[in-house]
Amino acid sequence: MDTMDYTKIVGGLCGALLVLLLLNWAGDTIYSVGGGGSSHDEVKNAYVIEVEEAADEVAGDEGPSIEELLASADVAKGEKAFGKCKACHKLTNGDNGVGPHLFGIFGRAVGGVEGFGYSGTLAGLGGTWGVAELDGFITNPKKFAPGTKMSFAGLKKIADRANLIAYLQTVQ
Repeated sequence: MDTMDYTKIVGGLCGALLVLLLLNWAGDTIYSVGGGGSSHDEVKNAYVIEVEEAADEVAGDEGPSIEELLASADVAKGEKAFGKCKACHKLTNGDNGVGPHLFGIFGRAVGGVEGFGYSGTLAGLGGTWGVAELDGFITNPKKFAPGTKMSFAGLKKIADRANLIAYLQTVQ
């Protein structure tokens, strides 16, 4: 093989690459599903379906209240429910994990554990932790304190929350 053969081979490979790139560009242009903007833009031909955000609240209002369920709550089931919390929270006094310790949480100021870096939203709520506050926070932390660093989705069943709160009341 001489130099001319090598030149033909390299030229053929470059030509094939050029054809492949042109076909890719043409396919993206013809079959594009985007509106020409970034992927975060809304698609112009999409329909927006409005849904009521209060649907969960209406379903949650039916049935007994947290105080009624707390009177007959099962502490053993609450300890089992705490299994979802123990990856981030500890029950010993002063021993913070990813989240603040939960020892003696009832009556403690919201955002009041020394040495723990709370998000500004939770630290600015004020007040103390009681049954109603803890129930609201455990139900949906992001709704109770928008901007909180807690990534837990929440406990949807009111019986599970009542059992967990009853268990936390025993940790003093």
